Amino acid sequence: MGKKKEEEIYKFPKTKLQWLWENMEGRHGLYIVALLGTAVYNIMQLVVPGFSGQIIDKFVKGDHVAENWATRPELFYWLVGGMVGLTLLRVTIVYLDCMAYEHVSQKVLYRVRNKLYDKIQRQDMKFYSTYRTGDLMTRVTGDLDAVRHMVAWVIRVIIESFTLYGAAMVFFFITSWKLALCMLVISPVIFIIIYFFRRRVAPMHALLREKFAGMNTQAQENISGNRVVKAFAREEYEKEKFDESNKDYRDTNTQTGLVWLKYFPFVEGVANIMPIVALIIGGFMLMDPNSGLSIGQYVSFTGLIWCIQNPMRMMGNIMNEFQRFSAASNKVMEIYYSEAEIVDAPDAIDHPDKFTGKIEFKNVSFSYPDGNLPVLEDISFTAEPGQTIAIMGETGCGKSSLIHLIPRFYEPTGGEILIDGMDANKLKLSQLRHSIGLATQDVLLYSDTIEGNIAYGNPGISLERVMKFAKYSAAAGFISKMPEGYETIVGERGVGLSGGQKQRISLSRALAVEPSILILDDTTSAVDMETEKEIQESLRNLDFPCTKIIIAQRISTTKSADKIIILNHGRITEEGSHEELIAKKGYYYELVKLQTGEEM
Repeated sequence: MGKKKEEEIYKFPKTKLQWLWENMEGRHGLYIVALLGTAVYNIMQLVVPGFSGQIIDKFVKGDHVAENWATRPELFYWLVGGMVGLTLLRVTIVYLDCMAYEHVSQKVLYRVRNKLYDKIQRQDMKFYSTYRTGDLMTRVTGDLDAVRHMVAWVIRVIIESFTLYGAAMVFFFITSWKLALCMLVISPVIFIIIYFFRRRVAPMHALLREKFAGMNTQAQENISGNRVVKAFAREEYEKEKFDESNKDYRDTNTQTGLVWLKYFPFVEGVANIMPIVALIIGGFMLMDPNSGLSIGQYVSFTGLIWCIQNPMRMMGNIMNEFQRFSAASNKVMEIYYSEAEIVDAPDAIDHPDKFTGKIEFKNVSFSYPDGNLPVLEDISFTAEPGQTIAIMGETGCGKSSLIHLIPRFYEPTGGEILIDGMDANKLKLSQLRHSIGLATQDVLLYSDTIEGNIAYGNPGISLERVMKFAKYSAAAGFISKMPEGYETIVGERGVGLSGGQKQRISLSRALAVEPSILILDDTTSAVDMETEKEIQESLRNLDFPCTKIIIAQRISTTKSADKIIILNHGRITEEGSHEELIAKKGYYYELVKLQTGEEM
């Protein structure tokens, strides 16, 4: 079952190598030239031993040594010069080749990383609830480095090994087919060993990658939650927990390395048999005058045995790195080819004009994809343009889920939501969301200036307008007391600001887009009553039309709303104005009594 699930997850439209080729767009020609260069400079490896054999046979030991020195001494200098010249040429080709590989690999890395980031940005909420932050960070860092390594090194070494091996075998067969055949017989043993090694190491690399992602996730969560750690003095506990994760990763890494060490002696042993075979068989052939093998040819032969040995030795490393790439690329391609479920419909309505802000819920039901119980059931209400709708209820009754349906963070499982009489599912996401201002209780501020945070959704606005929206949210007062005012840099996630200050900046940010629909999720929960009163007064007197959907628990926030909706277990149990709900003497009536301490 698990294997079937894994195959379904990793069923991509292209193979891994096709995917790499796709991401070399614009650099295909350069990469082909680099591959050809690899083949050329490895074939040139045969030059020096070949020329050495010629020098020995013609000018050191042979039947015509004296005659050659007397009649063709320039041949000796040509052979030596050729060795030096071709060696220098080979070195130059190697250098340019490596530069080409590195250039292409960095371009691939840049392209894929941008693509992944774009994919992550465009995903819906289901995606973010499925993938851990640390795992996503691993995919755009460590996993991508394995992809770059594949382009820059692994493929090059594969071409290098096979070219070197093939060229050497051709040379061997031309020189002495009998001796070459003896070498060739040994080679299949290496491939059998590598086959078994691959079967063992592939799952180890997949496991290693998961351990690394888990360790990254733990570190990221700990750093983000450092205040909680310090508040409960849990430094030692977190240190021990990370130590366990680190140790687990270390042990898996060690086990993966030990797999190769188990097979390495066999590969090395078989590779080292070759010089012995050349020595024994070649020795007998040299003693036989009819063998056709000269001393120079034998020297060339033995000088090139490494061209067979090295590719065999490299097979293990190549397979190891290829399995690392395979495990990493599965994770990268999973995001690369992922598609958001909530996207523009093929017949999406183009609505470039500003919405009036009318919202209608018609028998809307909703449940999360991974949940069995419905969160919302048969929700129906209407918010007219400019109205303020307050939503109240106990924790977990579905208030936040309801407001998340308006900007289509999630899709309803039943019913429909209309914006200005149009089905929200048929509106273009960008146009819909640009018309909505959202401020939540859990505020995220960026490491930017206060001005930059407020203008995040509308970066073209002037400082004067930023200051105006800060005044609406009662943030102008504390901002003016900051060391650099609106140019003050906010720490990561708003570190250094109080909860109320962060909420007011978040509200300013929501207002700065001058939305047709303003959604506030308990946005003033961390501010004092006097500041809240000032904010409520500002929201009633905005200089642009805006329908407001407010989640709140304070009666002071909700009593002036045009309509108050009470949710209980995902259903609307009460609906009406402040006075109407008090008259019903239900949940809202009891809440007013609890907060005011008065009998109504």
